[in-house]
Amino acid sequence: MRPLIPLLLLSTAVAAHAQTDDFARCLDGLRTTARTSGVSEATFRTHTEALQPNMGVVGNLDAQPEFKTPIWDYLAFLVDDERVADGATRLKEHAEVLQRVQQRYGVDPATVVAVWGVESNFGQGFGRTPIVQSLATLSCFGRRQAYFRTEFLAALRILQAGHFAPERFTGSWAGAFGHTQFMPSTFERLAVDFDGDGRADLFDSAPDALASTANFLQRAGWSNQLPWGFEVKLPAGFSAAGEGRRTKRPSAEWRARGLRLVDGSSVPEGMSLGLLTPAGVQGPAFLVTRNFDALYSYNAAESYGLAIAHLADRLRGAGAFTTPWPTDDAGLSRADRREVQTLLLARGHDIGAVDGALGEKTRAAVRVEQERLGWEANGRAGQKLLKALRGG
Repeated sequence: MRPLIPLLLLSTAVAAHAQTDDFARCLDGLRTTARTSGVSEATFRTHTEALQPNMGVVGNLDAQPEFKTPIWDYLAFLVDDERVADGATRLKEHAEVLQRVQQRYGVDPATVVAVWGVESNFGQGFGRTPIVQSLATLSCFGRRQAYFRTEFLAALRILQAGHFAPERFTGSWAGAFGHTQFMPSTFERLAVDFDGDGRADLFDSAPDALASTANFLQRAGWSNQLPWGFEVKLPAGFSAAGEGRRTKRPSAEWRARGLRLVDGSSVPEGMSLGLLTPAGVQGPAFLVTRNFDALYSYNAAESYGLAIAHLADRLRGAGAFTTPWPTDDAGLSRADRREVQTLLLARGHDIGAVDGALGEKTRAAVRVEQERLGWEANGRAGQKLLKALRGG
């Protein structure tokens, strides 16, 4: 008698087969749209006929750190002393290129380098996910399919034009690629050849990537006459109801309502400013200009825009925000994360390599340690856990 196939395995196989069929039908339905958008039948067939969906990228749509991670954890990771030091090195290494970029596009070196640092850790983390597979999957499953179909077709046009070899065309799960992580349609519109070799190359040419980023910000409304914003002190009892980045008010109105810069000086005159309170009125507060909106447009999340702005300020010599975040358990820098992982390994937890990336194995080990300590087992590692692990 043949052994019975476990019901769970059978149902999983059936579901996978159905997904594959749905994917094939979806791609077939995109053929006409592809042709009308400039993708030849040969290009479409070459890059899709053996394509399988990568359903892992669909789950990432609702797990983006910009929206899920507490702001103090997000910034502790992205704007740490290590990244500031690395950014300062890049500023020196690329000083001549960055000066020419500023002259042409009007975006200062610190801001351009800050985008580079946050997007790919200065070229050290491009991402390894095949872009066409990711974008094809997101075109057929999950939210925002119309958006991802536009990017999928742009990716096919990029390959058709021979900009990059198919095997090199890898990036983030959402389809961004290169030193400063352009989406395919952004590459088509705004990538520039700044090193003069005849092609815009975001993978192997830092000058091209830095200039392309400055071009993006300039087109998004960046003004070299404005700062991105200021940290401010709110008066006691201040209500931020109805305020936000997009609700711009004259400087004089904010001064009349009692806001001052954190050093006690007056809000500068002659600006249109919106109030940003990413952790509520008890945390750091910022008045932001349209330059912050340009940063926001790079990756539509206010926490992301603040990371770029803060890293740029740190590269200019500024320190941490004056007002502390409203938490009693601050976030971890990358060095802190690696120390947590090292201490977890010393306790016998199988978490894999010490890399500063707090993946599922690390979070599972953190939950075990939290249970041992009698804490809520939520898998989040902060300064309290680091201190507890140091203490044995």
